[in-house]
Amino acid sequence: MIAAVHLWQPFQEFVFMRRALLGGLVLACSTAPLGVFLILRRMSLIGDAVAHGILPGAALGFWFAGLSLPALTVGGLSAGLGMAGLAAWITRLTGLREDASLAAIYPISLASGVLILGIAGKRLDLLHLLFGSALAVDGPTLTGMLWVSGLSLIAMALIYKPLLLDTLDPLFLQTVSRLGPLAHGVFLTLVVLNLVIGFQAIGALMVVGLMMLPAAAARFWSRRLPVLIVVAALLGSLSVWLGLLISFYFSLPSGPAIVLVAGGGYLLSVVFGPVHGLLRPTPLPTSQ
Repeated sequence: MIAAVHLWQPFQEFVFMRRALLGGLVLACSTAPLGVFLILRRMSLIGDAVAHGILPGAALGFWFAGLSLPALTVGGLSAGLGMAGLAAWITRLTGLREDASLAAIYPISLASGVLILGIAGKRLDLLHLLFGSALAVDGPTLTGMLWVSGLSLIAMALIYKPLLLDTLDPLFLQTVSRLGPLAHGVFLTLVVLNLVIGFQAIGALMVVGLMMLPAAAARFWSRRLPVLIVVAALLGSLSVWLGLLISFYFSLPSGPAIVLVAGGGYLLSVVFGPVHGLLRPTPLPTSQ
């Protein structure tokens, strides 16, 4: 009974914890389908590269306006989309793989963002920007997270079929429709937008973990795409809840705590998952 009280008491007593929980839950639900499709499209590392790529724009917004949601969102979104566009341009002109282009660009973006904040003389706030803080989820931030989550889920529902076809059989999609490039562009925009809106609470370097770890863990529990999305959302939501509790009771940064819980869920899925898990039941031999 006492343990059950501790699981809910912080959210009942403190407004900032309720805001962080609600914001984290809607973020987990909106990033779940994005993470699943990133894995299916073999673009897992692109999420990490874009998360680093948004930092210079967010740093400029933070430099000029502080922890202002519009400034951080516009700056981060511009930098993320700009980095993705630059990588695509380099790939188109040189033939270098897009993931290789992103891998070359994102360390430059990360170093630029850290340098900008260092020049601004705000190194203390740099930790909040990189690793997140539950205290950062104020009213406007929570409203922005709700809007982005709703927009992402609606947009993903609209592009679901062309995105799925483009993932599984792009050549077939090209013969029956021209929506493939549009769906891909909308999908990447949603990835950047969710990474940007999430770094206030989870942190610029941590939010990609909430996007990718539950999605990777879900692969060990089902082969059906709709089930994968639901399982990823549930695992992400559970990671947010438990991570915030750990952060509160042990005075730890909320972003790393949430990601470590998600990482624990991934490792448990690797071991116990019924689909390719290490301890999955061995099927009985069929009689001839």
